[in-house]
Amino acid sequence: MSSPAPAASAAPAMSPALIVFVLSLLLGLQPVTTDLYLPALPGLTESLGATLAQAQLTLSALLLAFGLSQLVWGPLSDRYGRRPVLLWGLGAYVLASVASTLAPTMEALILARILQGAAMGAAVMCARAIVRDLYRPVDGARVMSKGLTGLGVIACLSGPLGGLLAGWAGWRVALLAPAVFAAGALALVALRFQESLAQKNPQALQPATLLHTWRGIVRHPTFWAYSALSAASYGGLFTVLASSSFVFIQVLGVSRPSYGLLMSSISGTYIVGTLICRRLLPRWGVQRTVAIAAGFTLTGGTLMGLFALMGLHNGWAIMLPFYLFMLAHGVHQPCSQSGAVSPFPYSAGAASALNGFLMAATSFVMGSVLGQVMDGTVRPLMYGVCFWSVMIALSAWTLVQKHGKLPH
Repeated sequence: MSSPAPAASAAPAMSPALIVFVLSLLLGLQPVTTDLYLPALPGLTESLGATLAQAQLTLSALLLAFGLSQLVWGPLSDRYGRRPVLLWGLGAYVLASVASTLAPTMEALILARILQGAAMGAAVMCARAIVRDLYRPVDGARVMSKGLTGLGVIACLSGPLGGLLAGWAGWRVALLAPAVFAAGALALVALRFQESLAQKNPQALQPATLLHTWRGIVRHPTFWAYSALSAASYGGLFTVLASSSFVFIQVLGVSRPSYGLLMSSISGTYIVGTLICRRLLPRWGVQRTVAIAAGFTLTGGTLMGLFALMGLHNGWAIMLPFYLFMLAHGVHQPCSQSGAVSPFPYSAGAASALNGFLMAATSFVMGSVLGQVMDGTVRPLMYGVCFWSVMIALSAWTLVQKHGKLPH
């Protein structure tokens, strides 16, 4: 692994393995929050007497809160440091997860999930900022890839675990599991994580400073090039996350445990993608690596769209093209998340927050659309992935190639 950048040497050094482990847990909180409860979604919808649109809101509203909260967590972490923000956020997440488990109505569950998403924003935002604190941009892409490999492993386990818990003990137990995971992450941060931000910014929360910081970020073409890629790539993944449990369980008749295994196989493909990313980066650099991966994305999305048009509405017609999509997703996410933050070493929290907000806002919009167009067939899922594949290829082959050169 690349050594941490000298800028972080003011604090006692954490081992590279500990850094990657912490990153994996913080980033892994996202699939634990989303993937693990998906097998329980049809069951809890029926149990609480809710509509399909309300069920979609438990995911899309969570992600909107996740995105908006990062706009607050980012400047706070630039002012006070990553460690206190992580302690506050993870503590709040545990409480919100317990509240979601005890929710008596769908409205209460949606509220608890909103609070859960807002707290999750602290963990994921800080993970991206920590990489920029400790590593130079090109090294950061490789380290982020390792952290996202850990995320993939956690996601691999989340789907089957959610299926087993939902089938064995019911949806409430499945919703309690994230609280246990977050409590473990909170203990690790409290006991082992050392502050990664070498120089806190005492003016980070002042209105004039905030305005100057946001203006500098939104005017930077590199930020927009990589943020467009990360948002489009996550939009495609979210399309499947938000609709797949209904498509596979209710439309195609797949059992909950089998559905969990399907989600695990998707995560396994993603892990392979992150490993490929680390192989390609030293040889081709970030821009060419992203361009190569976009070819796989577009191939998978195009095949899925063609299968939908041809009437091939079965599990294999969805899964085989989506494996290609997820292989490339394992390349696009580490490159785009680290690339968006790379130009801003002194405001990494704010840049990470805005990048995360754009990803979450894209997901919220897509979730709202799916809530309206889900028609009891596989078409919304298949056409949605096809659409996002085209957007990913356009971002990777145009914006990233023109504006994506990373600073050294």
